[in-house]
Amino acid sequence: METLVFDYRDGGPVPAGNRPPALVGVVGSGNLEILVEAADLSGGARIEVVTAAVGFRPIWQAVMDDFFARHKPADLHISINDVGATPAVVSLRLDQAMDAFKAGETP
Repeated sequence: METLVFDYRDGGPVPAGNRPPALVGVVGSGNLEILVEAADLSGGARIEVVTAAVGFRPIWQAVMDDFFARHKPADLHISINDVGATPAVVSLRLDQAMDAFKAGETP
């Protein structure tokens, strides 16, 4: 198992506020789960990844950089539990997690 942490600054103009956490995905064969929670991070975001696929930090960095560029999350803590999802699945689940969080869907 490997744990990766990605910190981003200067998120979007609308902080997360008091929205409830959102959980999407299922940890299982070749998939992952993502939990999005509001956090006081001075307008930034922290993404923590626990993955069974060791040694892929550059790929994770590229996927997280793309996600941040598209969504500009502010005051969010995102936890990812991964068992080998492809970058495309990670990106899809991140988009789903953001949609669920913005809609106020609870786990």
